[in-house]
Amino acid sequence: VDFAYPRPQLQRANWTSLDGPWRFAFDDAGAWGEPADVTEWPQEIQVPYPPESPASGIGDGGFHPVCWYQREFEALPGDDRVMLRFGAVDYAARVWVNGHLAVLHEGGHTPFAADITHFLDPSGRQQLTLRAEDEPGDLTKPRGKQDWQLEPHALWYPRTSGIWQTVWLERVPRTYVEKLRWTPRVEGFAIGFEARIVGDPRPDLSIDLTLSLDGRVLARDRYLVVGGEVDRFVVLSDPGIDDFRNEILWSPERPTLIDAQVRLL
Repeated sequence: VDFAYPRPQLQRANWTSLDGPWRFAFDDAGAWGEPADVTEWPQEIQVPYPPESPASGIGDGGFHPVCWYQREFEALPGDDRVMLRFGAVDYAARVWVNGHLAVLHEGGHTPFAADITHFLDPSGRQQLTLRAEDEPGDLTKPRGKQDWQLEPHALWYPRTSGIWQTVWLERVPRTYVEKLRWTPRVEGFAIGFEARIVGDPRPDLSIDLTLSLDGRVLARDRYLVVGGEVDRFVVLSDPGIDDFRNEILWSPERPTLIDAQVRLL
């Protein structure tokens, strides 16, 4: 399957989808606390479809407060960092890599990630295990319009639990751009640009930013990284009488997207 890159921002070339078949088990009694406790994997599930969905291959809409996932993947340790990313897991997740607890996360609608570089086996063969806990009758946690009853009623939707968005690996440098944020200032044809850099401390870092549209360069500049961050406004120059800038403003009728290339130097 040719998987598309799962995130519109911070797209990188060196990534691997972990969607597809995983081993799967319900743990209705909550008896298992770590991967070694799981005595059997009776089912197979297609990630990222939740077990309630027929597309997952499970299609079980019953009350199951805890479920477990496991799969192997290939990743050789190197001089870079290996990031494990989840689009969303409903509701509380624990993740192990080769038996080592890599990350805890709570919140069924938000992405999370873990740097698993130090957990990788030198052989390149890795094992990933996830425990998802989602108590169906707990009305105190954020649940959107998910129903708490066995069958959906009125305006409530069927429940979703476990992994329900893409899982993927991403290799990044030892020092890398972790976060980007764009803020338009339409009246001045300016774009606020914020970047956060994390990883190994490095002196004299800078970011080279190029904005372009259909191959035409709109702006290019370089900014010094100070305190692990860059926070600047990029102003699109006034071309004079032939002002094309109004034409690149986004609207439903003209959904223009500007390409941004961000390089950490």
